[in-house]
Amino acid sequence: MRLLWFLPTHGDGRHLASATGGRALTFDYLRQVAQAADQLGYWGMLLPTGRSCEDSWVVGSALAPATRQLRFLIALRPGIMSPIVGARMAAALDRATDGRLLINVVTGGDPVELKGDGQWLSHDERYVLTAEFLEVWRRVMAGEAVNFHGRHIHVEDARLAFPPVQSPYPPLWFGGSSPAGIDVAAEHCDVYLTWGEPPADVAAKIATARAAAEKRGRAFTFGLRLHIVVRETRAAAWEAANDLIRYVDDRVIADAQKVFARYDSVGQQRMAALHGGNKDRLEISPDLWAGVGLVRGGAGTALVGDADTVAARLLEYRALGVDSFILSGYPHLEEAYRVAELLFPRLPLSHGKTGAQPGVALNGPFGEIIANERAPVLAAAS
Repeated sequence: MRLLWFLPTHGDGRHLASATGGRALTFDYLRQVAQAADQLGYWGMLLPTGRSCEDSWVVGSALAPATRQLRFLIALRPGIMSPIVGARMAAALDRATDGRLLINVVTGGDPVELKGDGQWLSHDERYVLTAEFLEVWRRVMAGEAVNFHGRHIHVEDARLAFPPVQSPYPPLWFGGSSPAGIDVAAEHCDVYLTWGEPPADVAAKIATARAAAEKRGRAFTFGLRLHIVVRETRAAAWEAANDLIRYVDDRVIADAQKVFARYDSVGQQRMAALHGGNKDRLEISPDLWAGVGLVRGGAGTALVGDADTVAARLLEYRALGVDSFILSGYPHLEEAYRVAELLFPRLPLSHGKTGAQPGVALNGPFGEIIANERAPVLAAAS
């Protein structure tokens, strides 16, 4: 398993839909979150994209020198940038980070936002453009001189002077729930992403995506994006989840759901259907809570519970074929520590630096020295 953390470039705080307990969005704060994830041993970090976020390429470039091992999952936007400019940007950042770049292919699902970015294509036509974009991008990144004339992309003698570190290019991550999106993933991508739906729904989506890839003689791995509310006890975790939406009232929910209703993203429609804008039915499957999606677009579910429970639920998704998990929690700085401390020891990870993991050398005592003399003993997992 690989656990990635999330960088809140659209804002952070202790409560959703409220400035109470909010954090000022500064680069100093984002640096703290990235460095915490790096030092704790998360495998990578997702940087979101969209008009509500700081630009992911600029932020990733600024934070990469402040980290050592953390990989940065950054958005490539077909229709917003040209494939050749995107290739130069990706190759340059991959070289600057010595191969720590991951690519998140984002076609987009909000027609209003896309029109603001100059993108007026219909839902399925955007995926036609995405497929053409990725064909050119992949070939150029692999060192070809490319001539291509499609419905939307036209290039002649497109080439890259400086190759990326990763061969043939940084891995392509992609999330698309519609048939058009799954077709693009099956043809071009390396990791297929889905949001945190109930396990049966995730299993069905994985089966569909896997079959589409197999028809093309390809295979990819699977990733899951969701929030985590983990505490030492189940009661404390559910109290924290309810506190997160303390200021989310019916008016705020209605306003948010009106915005989400304009999306033509099938994934967003599936997220909204899990709760229907109703605060009374938020536990949509055991320990899977849809409260975040009342006011947040994209990933709208969280696993809630004590550490053993949350770890067990993550392992259920792993049994379905998911090996990469993009996690987040509010506030993202404190929760990066909490998730690492409580979940890393309970999961079969290929990364991490917690003292609860056998075989990991300790660089110093865990916890404050007692009476200036005795190091505290790490409690065994329940």
